[in-house]
Amino acid sequence: MKLWQKNTDSLKEVEQFTVGRDREFDTMMARQDVLGNMAHAIMLSEIGLLTAAECRQLLDALRDIYATIQNGNFRIQDGVEDVHSQVEFLLTEKLGDTGKKIHAARSRNDQVLVDLKLFLRDELQSLTEAVQPFFTLLQSLSELHKDKLLPGYTHLQLAMPSSFGLWFGAYAESLVDDLLTLQAAYKVVNKNPLGSAAGYGSSFPIQRQRTTELLGFERMNVNVVYAQMGRGKSERIVAMALANLADTLSKLSMDACLFLNQNFGFITFPPELTTGSSIMPHKKNPDVFEIIRGHCNRLKALPNEIMMMTTNLPSGYHRDLQLLKEHLFPAFGTLKDCLKMASLMLEHIEVKEGILQDEKYKYLFSVEAVNQLVLQGMPFRDAYKTVGLSIEYGSYHPEHTVAHTHEGSIGNLMNGEIKSSMESVLEGFGFAATRAAEQSLLDL
Repeated sequence: MKLWQKNTDSLKEVEQFTVGRDREFDTMMARQDVLGNMAHAIMLSEIGLLTAAECRQLLDALRDIYATIQNGNFRIQDGVEDVHSQVEFLLTEKLGDTGKKIHAARSRNDQVLVDLKLFLRDELQSLTEAVQPFFTLLQSLSELHKDKLLPGYTHLQLAMPSSFGLWFGAYAESLVDDLLTLQAAYKVVNKNPLGSAAGYGSSFPIQRQRTTELLGFERMNVNVVYAQMGRGKSERIVAMALANLADTLSKLSMDACLFLNQNFGFITFPPELTTGSSIMPHKKNPDVFEIIRGHCNRLKALPNEIMMMTTNLPSGYHRDLQLLKEHLFPAFGTLKDCLKMASLMLEHIEVKEGILQDEKYKYLFSVEAVNQLVLQGMPFRDAYKTVGLSIEYGSYHPEHTVAHTHEGSIGNLMNGEIKSSMESVLEGFGFAATRAAEQSLLDL
């Protein structure tokens, strides 16, 4: 069944090709579709296109559909094109002509858009909530291991002393910026497109601010043409935010793979968290981190995929946009799985102590030796040359001590400041307001 169908059926092959996997991904937005319908029905009644009794019938029926979705029994029936058609079909089946009235002053274009934005808003909140315990874990590990030194590298060559406190803390702070970009994406999707209709507005005296309030959007997409132009742009912005988080997890995973390598030997994990070899009995492979790295590197390509799929599209709606769901929707689950597994691994990480006592790491302290000479009054360039010559002539014998006290250094991690930054970012999302609005809508 197609709501737009008149008297001519599409060729079966055309129907199958154009619908594709849309029903599968539309089902994921069923909850959001019901909420959008509820807000739209209330607005229609307030401008006189529905009676109060009709509105109450629609809200009660929509609440029943919502319960079906929540208990896992909702499905799009065979022959029904999408979730929007399925919900309207159920309303019409139950309420007759009243059910048919729900689509007044609305196009499937803006119905899809509002569902999509509500869905992305929910998924961004869920992902943000999944990041928080991982951030807390990294901070606790940073404090626990802050006095344990390890080599720092540039160009994969020995550089200067680092510490596990710095290493864990660096990834915690990286998550702060990752959530800042997630927040920016959240603010883009938290704008109401409903009422833009097919992208050119409606001759009905609709109240777009009213549906904005009912659905808990922070504001609306004001220009109706831009509301439709936001399709594709919103997905691309969200994908870029997901890619930033994926990049952090990928880099952490690569570090862990290196540090577990016997030539480094900085960390170990219990045998049950690693995998073996079919031929080499000594192997402890970091497969979890390798799979995380693979997933996240693939997710880093997602913004470009969406960019290329929307390249050169003029304003207005185009069916190409339907395919974006297949690429974007699964990314949320993948990232949450990666966060879960990274947490499992780090909860059981074993950190080696006394790493820098090994003679092969003595050159890590060359900058410390230069700085000591500078503190004694020698110009930096002279101190640099003096230490460099001592290394060249084999007379370099450094002290294995580090005394860094400035902000963000080995001796002054400032994890509390990083925690405050994270708390500030989390407050900026405004999750409570959106959740309260949705609950109020359901309670009407």
